[in-house]
Amino acid sequence: MWAAGGQRRAGLGLAAAAAVLALAAWRLRRRRRPLREVLFFPSQPSCTEELLAEAARPGAAARPCPCPLPRGDCSLSRLLRRLLSARRSLDICLFAFSSPQLGRAVQLLHRRGVRVRIVTDAQYMGLRGSQIGPLRLAGIQVRHDQENGYMHHKFAIVDGRMLITGSLNWTTQAIQNNRENVLVMEDAEYVKPFLDEFERIWEEYNPINYRFFSKDKK
Repeated sequence: MWAAGGQRRAGLGLAAAAAVLALAAWRLRRRRRPLREVLFFPSQPSCTEELLAEAARPGAAARPCPCPLPRGDCSLSRLLRRLLSARRSLDICLFAFSSPQLGRAVQLLHRRGVRVRIVTDAQYMGLRGSQIGPLRLAGIQVRHDQENGYMHHKFAIVDGRMLITGSLNWTTQAIQNNRENVLVMEDAEYVKPFLDEFERIWEEYNPINYRFFSKDKK
């Protein structure tokens, strides 16, 4: 009799252990996979006004935009959503930045309290239509190179965990006309080298290191 009771208890224990293992396996399968997304440009024409307005006033009633552009999803709107998902930080390292929509998204994040830092190319930041001047005036930190070569990187890091990189310069020309690609991922082994590269360049381009006159000039 006691032997039978012990066997039943042992059986219940094994069943409970099996249930715990099954639950752990189920949770493991349901764990969110790291984001991996590929965007191709040129982007289809689409109105992004409602997306940006919603980001500026979360929860407010959306006002329909009167423009004739379609409201469908497109590569630009998906890129905007990834950027607007930032909650703590946005580090941007770009050769050229003139897209008004992307510039507006970055300003919205800055006003929301997200720490935004931008590294860019000294020659291209001064071109007509560049978003760098308005972003600087808005209080966003910007650093640039002082080299003969170009600062030709094109990547951004959201909250230290999401990498956005590819061939795309953030310009209207590239978004609307060029054959470009953007890869969005959350794989830590790939994000970290870009984080390290950004921090390295950020320190290298510290304004205290700027040289306004040649060291050889007397």
